[in-house]
Amino acid sequence: MKTMMMAALAATVATTALAQDLPDLGGQQVVIAVENAYPPLQFVEPGGAVVGWEYDAMAEIATRLNIDVTYETTSWDAMIPAVSGDQYDMGMTGITIRDDRAEVVDFSDSYMTSQMVMLVRGDEDRFADAEMFAADEGLLMAAQPGTTPFYVGVYDVLDGDEANPRIQLMETFGATVQALRAGDVDMVLTDGTAGAGYVEASDGALKI
Repeated sequence: MKTMMMAALAATVATTALAQDLPDLGGQQVVIAVENAYPPLQFVEPGGAVVGWEYDAMAEIATRLNIDVTYETTSWDAMIPAVSGDQYDMGMTGITIRDDRAEVVDFSDSYMTSQMVMLVRGDEDRFADAEMFAADEGLLMAAQPGTTPFYVGVYDVLDGDEANPRIQLMETFGATVQALRAGDVDMVLTDGTAGAGYVEASDGALKI
């Protein structure tokens, strides 16, 4: 039996009629896997608090369904297999809905559409698009294995070789951004929403 994947927005539709039809799950425990590195959906504030749209949506769902939610932080590459294997009840981190993933987990309705962008350092002037990046063999990108940015980087930016050494694999999205800021890589692919969040918080150190 497939396990529900990510917060189902159908449960947050703000109408009295629908709310009356929702089940009361009697305080059932629901364990949700998170990564906390994907603003504005989920991230850690400088003071250490975990916040984001997905947390807000899940809090509303928990109230309406009467469930007790526990969050556990895990790596991205482990999340979908762990949900599929019933280690967690749900996972949420702005996961792209793809056919291969839908074979092993169930998804909520889509709640965000965003364009893939290149996140670079604020003073980057060596390239301005994917073609220029690909043409300079000295440039590196960071990505998490198995993510949409990884596959876009391999097949749409580079040569289709998943072992291409120009892609530096890292466990979390936050680590890819740290590597970018440190100068260890030259570009990180991300969706426009998350990219804008990192740029806003960077005080000019990053740009799209």
